[in-house]
Amino acid sequence: MGPPDLIQHRNRNVIAVSGVKNSGKTTVLSGIIPVLRELGLSVAVIKHDGHDFEPDVPGTDSFKLRQAGAQAVAVFSPRRSMVTIEREGTTLEEMIGQVSDMNLILVEGAKHSPYPKIEIVRAAVSDQSVCEAATLLALATDTDLKIPGVPRVTLDDYQALAGVIAKYYMRHATSAT
Repeated sequence: MGPPDLIQHRNRNVIAVSGVKNSGKTTVLSGIIPVLRELGLSVAVIKHDGHDFEPDVPGTDSFKLRQAGAQAVAVFSPRRSMVTIEREGTTLEEMIGQVSDMNLILVEGAKHSPYPKIEIVRAAVSDQSVCEAATLLALATDTDLKIPGVPRVTLDDYQALAGVIAKYYMRHATSAT
């Protein structure tokens, strides 16, 4: 078994951190990103929001311009940039394309996607997997759940989780086209 060798997706540097709502995906990502950065990898995170979100802070110029009716607002400085576009139907693939120059693109969520995944199963929220086992690189859990052929890591072992991701990246990543 082992999804990593079976996934034939063009974006081999994309890995999802998945799980049910409130399982701790953001917490785990916040813990593994610094470890991946210490390994010298550039990291982007794409987070899906199932609801409309407020893309800018009220009171800022970009917020005011968007509120005035601009359908796209871009802000940039020598160190960062942000683009907000009002458009229906944006896809995960489009978002991946915007950050394809990064070594790793971590997607928060996407539990039903074909991407390789770290699945978070936290006892306080759930005790079962919701992802296709064939896509799992590892299971991060504080439960007794075991999935045959899938390595099991404790939720707060960020070194081990980052190691799973880095190992996958080193074996499989190619530049996105």
